Amino acid sequence: MTIRKSIVRVGMTVLGIGFILASGCSAFRSSVAPVDVATAKPMDTGYDFGDLRWLGNSVGDDIVSSELIKKEANKPILVVMGIQNRTSTHIDTKAITDTMRTVIINSGKANFVNEAQRDTLLKEQGYQLANCTPETRVAIGKQLGAKYMLTGSLVEIRKESPRQVRLSKQEEVYYQLTMELTDLETGLIAWTTQKERARGGSKPIIGW
Repeated sequence: MTIRKSIVRVGMTVLGIGFILASGCSAFRSSVAPVDVATAKPMDTGYDFGDLRWLGNSVGDDIVSSELIKKEANKPILVVMGIQNRTSTHIDTKAITDTMRTVIINSGKANFVNEAQRDTLLKEQGYQLANCTPETRVAIGKQLGAKYMLTGSLVEIRKESPRQVRLSKQEEVYYQLTMELTDLETGLIAWTTQKERARGGSKPIIGW
């Protein structure tokens, strides 16, 4: 009787596996779907595209609405000199300043020099000077200088739950972004702001 039950169980198992294979293994198949970047929820406690968009847009809006920009008679010229990454992970901080710059330029309140393409500009100007007619080549030495330098730093504080008997591990991550506009003539910090992002999460001790 016991042998018969074992045979039945083995048969049921084989039938179950056959059913899964016949259905195309949909339970194990990867899938892809569009994600709305404006409403997507974070998948873990780490830095993600939601942080990038929020930090870049919020600082850009702060600069546009700042008294420093409002009091300028003409559009001030800014130059981006980057954000220092002081976190424990790789973060593309240039993507944050690119977002800030896009917000500010589209507001019509300030201009930027293209610091990333200076060598390319000089190369093109040299080519035009040597090969183009005086009527079509650009005037050398006419580039505009920046009045303010945009810099910043991004820091991270990460905390995990202490060792104890539990089924899940708790984790909290805090990010602070500090941005500054420095007057290039005086060297004084003319404007500054700080933005904070934090989230907590838990993950099972056993799992994948």
